[in-house]
Amino acid sequence: MRLVSLDHVVLTVHDVERTSRFYQDVLGMEEIIFGGGRRALHFGQQKINLQPIDVSQEPLAKEQMPGTADLCFLVESLDAAIARLGAASVTIVEGPVFRTGASSPILSVYIRDPDGNLIELSQPQDVVIASDERPEGLKKTKGAEKPKSNR
Repeated sequence: MRLVSLDHVVLTVHDVERTSRFYQDVLGMEEIIFGGGRRALHFGQQKINLQPIDVSQEPLAKEQMPGTADLCFLVESLDAAIARLGAASVTIVEGPVFRTGASSPILSVYIRDPDGNLIELSQPQDVVIASDERPEGLKKTKGAEKPKSNR
């Protein structure tokens, strides 16, 4: 088996309306209604399903607890995200700070949603990570001459 991507996550919440409003107004996600009136938040090619704490639909996670998620979203501009958070009177609980993302270093700020979930908003950083690894022909050997410049 080879996994190819993450399709969606499910957030257990106290108040679906309040949570949906936050993610729409503050983070710019779009609400969608699906399967029996269930609600989700859509952005890019991902989706967050909102599940009320008192849902009885099976299957469910073994433990459901609002406020236990830690999610990281990539943004085009962290400066624009910070400005939007300020305009919405959302408190930044940490940052900007550098972190390690899935595919690059990231610069992040942290906020909390209405249930207390930790939300990280991150801008990928265009950096080159130095390495000791060099192609075989470029490795320094004892007594070898320095490469000559063509200048």
